[in-house]
Amino acid sequence: MTVRVVIADDQELVRAGFSMILDAQPDIEVVAEAGDGAQAIAAVRAHRPDLLLLDIRMPVMDGIEAARVVCADSDCRVLMLTTFDLDDYVYDALRAGASGFLLKDVRRDDLVHAVRVVAAGQSLLSPSVTTKLIAEFTSRAIARPAAPPSERLAVLTAREQETLRMIARGLSNAEIAQTMVVSEHTVKTHVSNVLTKLGLRDRVQAVIAAYETGLAVPGDTHG
Repeated sequence: MTVRVVIADDQELVRAGFSMILDAQPDIEVVAEAGDGAQAIAAVRAHRPDLLLLDIRMPVMDGIEAARVVCADSDCRVLMLTTFDLDDYVYDALRAGASGFLLKDVRRDDLVHAVRVVAAGQSLLSPSVTTKLIAEFTSRAIARPAAPPSERLAVLTAREQETLRMIARGLSNAEIAQTMVVSEHTVKTHVSNVLTKLGLRDRVQAVIAAYETGLAVPGDTHG
């Protein structure tokens, strides 16, 4: 199966470089390029790609707003690009629906791997971006009083809520299975139910939901 990709970046050389790398792969095809967020949205609507490689800072419409529109209107997955790993917009980009985050100086092999991983339905965050995300949660938690878990979570069973809390701690399915003393298959079912019931795309969105609803708090280490 070929992964169809749209590349959106306001720098033509960056677009050309990424396009050349990805098009050289037997299982990846770049179907369109865009120079700003509005063009990116139009390209996704016209070509229906599997993945949008999207610069976070662009003219006309920035990557965050473009990601929000694309994720709301289609099943296309979004992989964000930025020049700095401490970009102030990391949290907002992920909250808008992005499933991954990469630095523009990413190595060739890592770029190809990231596209395949995100297109396959998984999420991808570099350690530095994960650190930034947790720091953002922490600062926001300090800025507001703690609240009981949101009614939004009422659709989840107790086991599903526990699974969501462990996802927020960064545990893998195998680690969750070991902690809950169940099979990995059962955990996968719980994870799938969590994502479906809460209308989430992937584990990144699940982490955000866990913190925003009060189910998880910064520094939480209990299972």
